[in-house]
Amino acid sequence: MGKVKYKDRVIQLIRNSPVITIDSIRKIAGRKYTYLLLNILVKKGELHRLGRGCYSLIEDPAMAVFCFQPAYLGLQNALSIHNLWEQETNPLILTTKTVREGTREILGNNVFLRRIPVHLYFGVEYVQYGGAFVPVSSPEKTLLDMLYFRQPMEREVLAALRKKSDRTRLREYISRYGPEFSKLCRKLKIIGHYTERHK
Repeated sequence: MGKVKYKDRVIQLIRNSPVITIDSIRKIAGRKYTYLLLNILVKKGELHRLGRGCYSLIEDPAMAVFCFQPAYLGLQNALSIHNLWEQETNPLILTTKTVREGTREILGNNVFLRRIPVHLYFGVEYVQYGGAFVPVSSPEKTLLDMLYFRQPMEREVLAALRKKSDRTRLREYISRYGPEFSKLCRKLKIIGHYTERHK
């Protein structure tokens, strides 16, 4: 009877958040029932394991972004979410946490993790995706992250990003990357494009 009561309370808690941790469940069910309850819910498919101590009701590997906070979905994944990239992409998480970079398998899918310096954690907005509001880099931040991580971009994608970006915000963001990056943007006419277009 106790397990049923705890189960209902855990489900209610996670309905209010896309992701739940073992610590949160332990506060409800106590140390005695936590792991037993998790095993039951996962086996029944009512809860999905995203990583160590991290679970979700939503069966979508993109929810793993909440397991590595501060973090956001970025680069090609953000392009796809903003409808600027026609190809399907696996979740690509940029985090300030000290993690092992590379590919991880989550819910049977490849999820890519990359670290980003703390001072470059900005330009994040919440977008409805995969059944929840998830942190995603804004169009301006996506453009600059693509350059910062030296990711190839087709001309059409670059043009679409420029069109969707706000000039004032883009200038502010560029300055936060530092002088060398600003030089690169001038060389690539990222800034010049807006100077000419908005005279």
